[in-house]
Amino acid sequence: MIRIGILGGAGYTAGELIRLLINHPDAELVFVNSSSNAGNLLTDVHEGLYGETSMRFTDAMPFDEVDVVFFCFGHGKSQAFLQEHTIPDHVRIIDLAQDFRIAAPDHDYVYGLPELNREAITTARHIANPGCFATCIQLGLLPAAKMGLITSDVSVNAITGSTGAGQKPTATTHFSWRNNNLSIYKAFSHQHIAEIRQSLAQAQGHLEAAIDFIPYRGDFARGIFATEVVHTDADIETIEAAYRDFYRDAAFTHYVDKAIDLKQVVNTNKALVHCDKYGDKLLITCCIDNLLKGAVGQAVQNMNLMFGLDERTGLRLKPSAF
Repeated sequence: MIRIGILGGAGYTAGELIRLLINHPDAELVFVNSSSNAGNLLTDVHEGLYGETSMRFTDAMPFDEVDVVFFCFGHGKSQAFLQEHTIPDHVRIIDLAQDFRIAAPDHDYVYGLPELNREAITTARHIANPGCFATCIQLGLLPAAKMGLITSDVSVNAITGSTGAGQKPTATTHFSWRNNNLSIYKAFSHQHIAEIRQSLAQAQGHLEAAIDFIPYRGDFARGIFATEVVHTDADIETIEAAYRDFYRDAAFTHYVDKAIDLKQVVNTNKALVHCDKYGDKLLITCCIDNLLKGAVGQAVQNMNLMFGLDERTGLRLKPSAF
């Protein structure tokens, strides 16, 4: 059994992570830390877990009792936590924040996108789990980068559900504003662009082109749907063959021959990718569940790889038919 601790246990991602881990056949959830909820039942916060667990939040952090710890902090807090606390060398870390996603000489975190870094993940001590938008956008573009097709600026539009903004209500996340509404934010400046560029450069060997990304807030709770436009003279048959080959051994990412939609992936760890060609424009579509493949589903997939399990373990989730 893999013994697990969770830090920052009260948010949406932590709730989804707990749901996966208490049903994982090779996982034992040892503690869920939340100082503000210490002593309360997990179900007091994560009400979808009624009937699944009687565990309580704790303000303790018994790292000597676990094999891996998941950081479910807000961005910037993981690095600060590690400056103030010591985690034993034998305890592996999977960080869901953005603190260590960009490679740097001052840390050893492996970027946890299995479709790109599977072998490195299997031997890693520390994983930086990718961002949700970044996961979706990269899975659409990586095969094109591998083909060397990203030589001019790429246009990306992607829409995300409200859970991507976290559990705490804000002016742009509460129901009466978000319902029946659509808006953009952080146009051309979203924080995930840096990790997208890093991965595309890794796959292609270099990247001079801009990634012109416009994110949208959707009026739904879960999921990300992205469209990406790459200029290329390559024919669609060659492109499709390359996409199928790139994802031939991927556990959860699948190239699909026809147009895709969001409901095919919501509540699963799957990513679906489809390509169309219009003259010299390659239109790529990709969709994921932002909380699962875009966050904790991928984190559990990484955990499985780190501990030598089949990466699908505990993640054979099925979408709703409606």
